[in-house]
Amino acid sequence: MFRHVVMFKWNNDVDADHIAAVSAGLDNLAATIEQIKGYHHGADIGLNDQNFDYVVVGDFESADDYFVYRDHPVHQEFIAGLIAGRVGRRAAVQYEFTPAGGEG
Repeated sequence: MFRHVVMFKWNNDVDADHIAAVSAGLDNLAATIEQIKGYHHGADIGLNDQNFDYVVVGDFESADDYFVYRDHPVHQEFIAGLIAGRVGRRAAVQYEFTPAGGEG
């Protein structure tokens, strides 16, 4: 299995309504792009001062499936409409893993 993790630190002008729109958009991606095998996302709950504000974790069967997702027009439209210009900092990592139970 292949996992993609991305974290955002929002610009100061990003409000709760925009974050709700991002969440809804991410839910739409998970429902639209068949290569996504698992998709979790959410806002940081504020336990530590230096945390990022939002995280997305996507699971895929392979790196090739991740590339389909990364380049998918619906994903690119989501980035252009809801992410671009609204993020002060971004961090991402991709890695391979074996799911619990040893399958995958």
